[in-house]
Amino acid sequence: MAKAKAPTSSGGGKAAKKKKWSKGKVKDKAQHAVVLDKPTYDRIIKEVPTFKFISQSILIERLKVNGSLARVAIRHLEKEGLIKRIVHHSAQLVYTRVTSATD
Repeated sequence: MAKAKAPTSSGGGKAAKKKKWSKGKVKDKAQHAVVLDKPTYDRIIKEVPTFKFISQSILIERLKVNGSLARVAIRHLEKEGLIKRIVHHSAQLVYTRVTSATD
């Protein structure tokens, strides 16, 4: 008789809905530019030297370019003297705009 009660209790458990766990939010894959075209280059030359804080992450987010293009753009702007380095770290390079008062 004890065996007869066990299936009925498990049968009752099936009637109740199982808890559905959240699947989590899925972030859309970013479609960033992988080739530097003329409009993007012009935008980099015009806008980036006016940013107070310049890093690879900032360029990726604002200009919608991929990481390698952001690194190349930062190196180019530093070589041209349009931005100056604040922090040099292996993982993250931090730059700022060049102000006339400091030079």
